[in-house]
Amino acid sequence: MTAAAPIRLLLADDHPVVRAGLRAVLETEPGFEVVADVPTAEAAVTLAERPGIDVVLMDLRFGGEMRGSQATAAITAREGAPRVLVLTTYDSDADILAAIEAGATGYLLKDAPPEELAAAVRTAAAGKSALAPTIALRLMDRMRAPATALTRRETEVLQLVADGLSNAQISKKLFLSQATVKSHLVHIYAKLGVDSRTSAVAAGTAQGLIRR
Repeated sequence: MTAAAPIRLLLADDHPVVRAGLRAVLETEPGFEVVADVPTAEAAVTLAERPGIDVVLMDLRFGGEMRGSQATAAITAREGAPRVLVLTTYDSDADILAAIEAGATGYLLKDAPPEELAAAVRTAAAGKSALAPTIALRLMDRMRAPATALTRRETEVLQLVADGLSNAQISKKLFLSQATVKSHLVHIYAKLGVDSRTSAVAAGTAQGLIRR
């Protein structure tokens, strides 16, 4: 009986200690092979183009220009691309929605126990959704109350407000008109029950919609 081929992994995280820790954990799992680990999202996109990668474990924040969600979109856009499993410390709606929309097969937090990580990798490699229980619950809550849940774009706008950008800067960054940005803010205020940017950011942070 021929042994099953190993699941070949690419690790993408800008912290060397995290990469070393992940490699140590994953290499002890039967049927896993860590092919490479890289410190930037750009390097992950480049290596993922090569044959021989089944699953990319992708962080969301890197020191370079490209973010993990952008790298995920670039990787998953190709036919026959490896699966992307997001592994991060960020659990805001803004991060979750960006990753899922970019094509991530799974989303796991870094404090997940080794057995949960291994199970998620195997699930992702099989092409099935691998969501941490807390992430799945957040998405279900959004589906139960769609009228009051911020849309992907509204969440993105609110995150940029929290980052200190003006309407004009948000308009330029998202390639939207300033009128559209203002319209998004009106909807955000209504859904959150607030009447100012400061209050919207506070409410969004308290509800875990954005990160500060």
